[in-house]
Amino acid sequence: MDWLTLVNPQVDWVTRTIAFKRQECFALNPSQLDMEGVPGEYGEFQDVFCKKEADKLPPHRPYDCAIRLVDGAKLPAGRLYALTVPERQALREFLDENLAKGFIRPSSSPTAAPVFFVAKKTGELRLVCDYRVLNKHTIRDRYPLPLISELLSRVQGAKIFTKLDLRGAYNLIRIREGDEWKTAFNTCFGCHEFRVMPFGLCNAPAVFQRFINDVFRDLIDQFVVVYLDDILIFSKDEKEHRQHVKQVLHRLRANGLFAKASKCVFHVPEVEFLGHVVSGKELKMDPHKVDAVNSWQELKTKKDVQRFLGFANYYREFIPNFAKLTVPLMQLLRKKQPFVWGREAHDAFLQLKSSFQADNILIHPDVDKPFIVEADASSYALGTVLSQRDSSGTLRPCGFYSRQLTPFEQNYTIWEKELLAIKVAFEVWRHWLEGARHQIVVRSDHKNLEHLQTAKKLNQRQIRWALFFSRFNFKVQFVEGKANLRADALSRKPKFKTSEQVVCQTILPTASLCVVENEMGLHAQILEAQKEDNWTQEQLMLLSVGNRTMLLHLQDQDGVLVRNGQVYVPVGALRLEVIRAHHDEPMAGHFGRFKTVQLITRNYWWPKMRQDILRFCDSCAVCQQSKTPVGRPRGLLSSLPVPERPWQIISMDFISDLPKSGGYTCIWVVVDLFSKMAHFIPCSTIPAAPTLALLFTKHIYRLHGAPEVIISDRAPQFVSRFWRHFHECLGTKLNVSSAFHPQTDGQSERVNGLLEQYLRCFCLDQPTAWVKWLSVAEFAYNNAVHTSSQHTPFELTYGFHPRGGVAPSTNVVSSDPVYRSSEMAALHDVARRFY
Repeated sequence: MDWLTLVNPQVDWVTRTIAFKRQECFALNPSQLDMEGVPGEYGEFQDVFCKKEADKLPPHRPYDCAIRLVDGAKLPAGRLYALTVPERQALREFLDENLAKGFIRPSSSPTAAPVFFVAKKTGELRLVCDYRVLNKHTIRDRYPLPLISELLSRVQGAKIFTKLDLRGAYNLIRIREGDEWKTAFNTCFGCHEFRVMPFGLCNAPAVFQRFINDVFRDLIDQFVVVYLDDILIFSKDEKEHRQHVKQVLHRLRANGLFAKASKCVFHVPEVEFLGHVVSGKELKMDPHKVDAVNSWQELKTKKDVQRFLGFANYYREFIPNFAKLTVPLMQLLRKKQPFVWGREAHDAFLQLKSSFQADNILIHPDVDKPFIVEADASSYALGTVLSQRDSSGTLRPCGFYSRQLTPFEQNYTIWEKELLAIKVAFEVWRHWLEGARHQIVVRSDHKNLEHLQTAKKLNQRQIRWALFFSRFNFKVQFVEGKANLRADALSRKPKFKTSEQVVCQTILPTASLCVVENEMGLHAQILEAQKEDNWTQEQLMLLSVGNRTMLLHLQDQDGVLVRNGQVYVPVGALRLEVIRAHHDEPMAGHFGRFKTVQLITRNYWWPKMRQDILRFCDSCAVCQQSKTPVGRPRGLLSSLPVPERPWQIISMDFISDLPKSGGYTCIWVVVDLFSKMAHFIPCSTIPAAPTLALLFTKHIYRLHGAPEVIISDRAPQFVSRFWRHFHECLGTKLNVSSAFHPQTDGQSERVNGLLEQYLRCFCLDQPTAWVKWLSVAEFAYNNAVHTSSQHTPFELTYGFHPRGGVAPSTNVVSSDPVYRSSEMAALHDVARRFY
């Protein structure tokens, strides 16, 4: 009835005619209509949903797609790709259909793009024109696409929604007259060119967005938001909404645009729009997208990583700590770094997938309510949360944001880092916070920031920031760290630190300090993998029949393939796990290439393993961040007498001024110059001579007896009368270095550097926990092969290798004391030759 009232037709019953005063009149066949799901009150707009009308060639408009080429552009003739029989059939159907519509026409263009097909989700084939060369030489149209986050925030307070999807989309725009030849494409059925705008042109999104924005310019943000061919209509009540929908449909009709009813949704309280579930109160991730993440297979190539991160990044505002979670995956995309899918990347992949399952629902910011900003910074990252209270008084997030600090920002003071977190929050959500109607409450666990707005002494950077903050009405509210959990969690994730950072933040839980939970499981996995490995079983079969012509170096040890006692590790991820267990774990110590190779070859073997180990060590982010380059010596070491046995000559030194840990602030380092074995003894402070004598008795004399010579620097306790008298009683000679020339104590200095390096690798993020790592650091050092002796300090002292938990012990220690003595003598002879 509304339509009849609008057009007021005149019926002549004699001549059986109907006269319309309106110029627009559509004769429609019901079979051509697509009205399924369209409410009856919109029946007058049947022509807007008519497929036949949409298939007509659109007229030229001022918005036609112009293809402007850069000066001197040369477009090559496109090649032909071979097509399968189904693809040839699909191509024939595409050409026939679009020639009939007038969307394409035969072309004699001097240039043409090749075509190929991709499969749709339904299994149908879609033709794709490869316009990459054309796009490379096209002047870009910089018309902006709307920010999706802004579009979604516009619907705050709405209660009813309708979504319209345009039929044909880009094909509703004509190519500018005279530019059609540039869209030509080659097929086995000849060369054709587009008369309408095809998919694949670099400027197509900008051209279409400009057109659709002008069509709805006076309605946008009133009750319409538009993103390319997706139109969302929102209202606060049903009656108002009907009028809004009709206005939009009238606008479509007037501009020759058509909607696809099967993809439209009418009069719903929430709607899927641009990958989100939108309502007037809150915003959620599209559950269909979340389901897609659940079934995402493990990533195999850099392309797989790029696809996954591209998808995940779209929803980063829903995922706390997103920046940290993705760091191991981002590192895989480096150009000159080989793709190695390790444990960190696997854990990050699983954790990111699980983050999509969390019930992270965002509310729309409400300008009539106060905003609360939670901000926190760690030594390598910052995190912020924008929140408001809902009608029940519960604090609900409007958005999450986190990012890593740049190397320059990592040098800021703690106060500046915390202030930077607030500044970044204000920058990210400036469109909500600047000019807010209520005073913004900024929550921080850094108490000194409470005096931010009254601070009198500021440096140049802080003065610039103060000018920025003057645009906002806010107050800083101190909250304890445990009450600032959301922002704190965003800024602290040491496991996922990037290699660009100046300092290392990798930390293992304290509980795993002395227990590596799965290492014996790893060895068992290797044995199981051998049973499933074809090559291993072939070798074992050849060995079982006595065929040793090519396999003299291999043995069958109770069904396990070994080489000279080394267990063979089959091809696959287990090799990487073996390297990681002998390099990354606390028992291994993140030592260098030589020590790692020696540690692994003690128990395991596979072809080209040295290359794999060197590649792993060279690409270890923790090592690159924590170790200083080893240059040439800064002078000659003084000649020292060659020891004849372990613990005959020792050196000692202190590492001081450490953060207080369990009441300790320094480490006493004692090194045996023969075996290179070391003891690391924590001290509350650098001890006086009497206390040092007690420590010496407890930790050195008790285990090794009195040495013949002690080498040290000229620290007061080492040159004191008490210390000298103490060692005179033990018959020990004290050698001290000359003032300002400590080269004679180079052994201790070198071990000090290795120990500091170890602690940087494992406890820099918790500097007050270093004392808990000291025992494991001592074990890792004493179990590592020394480059000069080619043996471990432990082996030279005790004659066998200790069990580190990585693999079952392979030591065979003779019970014959004479043979045992000769073995030790041989080891000591080797050590003396290399001293």
